Amino acid sequence: MRRFDLELLNTLATVADAGSLSAAAGQLYRSQSAVSEQIRKLEESCGLTLFVRGKKGASLTPAGARLLVHARKLLDLNDHAYRDMQGLSLAGDLRLAITDYFRPAAIAAVLRQVGDQYPSLRLHVSIRKSASIELEAGSGDFDLGLSMRVLDAGSRRPREKTAGFSSVMLRREPLLWVAAPSFAWPVGQPVPLVALPDTCSLQRYVLSRLDSAGVDYFIAHSASGVAGLQSALSAGLGFSCLNASAVPGDVVALRAGRRLPKLPDAAFDLIVPDSTDGTLVGEVAKCLVTQARLEPR
Repeated sequence: MRRFDLELLNTLATVADAGSLSAAAGQLYRSQSAVSEQIRKLEESCGLTLFVRGKKGASLTPAGARLLVHARKLLDLNDHAYRDMQGLSLAGDLRLAITDYFRPAAIAAVLRQVGDQYPSLRLHVSIRKSASIELEAGSGDFDLGLSMRVLDAGSRRPREKTAGFSSVMLRREPLLWVAAPSFAWPVGQPVPLVALPDTCSLQRYVLSRLDSAGVDYFIAHSASGVAGLQSALSAGLGFSCLNASAVPGDVVALRAGRRLPKLPDAAFDLIVPDSTDGTLVGEVAKCLVTQARLEPR
């Protein structure tokens, strides 16, 4: 039986995350032709096409997506084994500020996996608004932040880089108009909207898009957080907007078009200190980047 080359699997994961061979080449400190050759070798080893290359970059085939799940687990296991052999055991307290839009159904599993990898680590998690996470980076109130931003040039809030901190994109997801399957668009009447408080930047964006599109709506239910919004949607109280990984299983996407405006994607960023090599924060940040991109076990 053939064995996978971890370097080739790392290249697969890097290209998948970067979205193109040229972008991955810079991250891997290799030429684009060298990255292309590594992908060719991996495809030859599998006997399958792993990427579809086009003008917009490289996208995974179904076979590539399946292999990527295994690749991330193998690379994670390799890192864990290396740390164990080097006697690297992280212990201490780490404070993580996170938006509740980030994979609500899976975040507990992600954090559990971090805890399993570092059993002596005490992780303190607080749920906050994305805007405050970005503004308060470096305040000393938390060590790592995980925020969401809307990828719409017309609505982006200023993101001045906090001295000593940088952002690493973890995921990019579509924003969707959603409702319960039983939801029916009222004829000649305002449509019921399930909303969050206007302190939520996504909520403000949603209202501005509806207003600009001339959608006649009223707020039928105001929830305090994403969990409450999900429950109200599942109960059929109205429609709303959520990022793809926050859509409950009993809620469906509504088509954008004549009634609802098209929505952009959202990105999730991990906000980390610039100098983290060999530190508790740096190692946990690396673990979070890996685990947050894995599907929950």
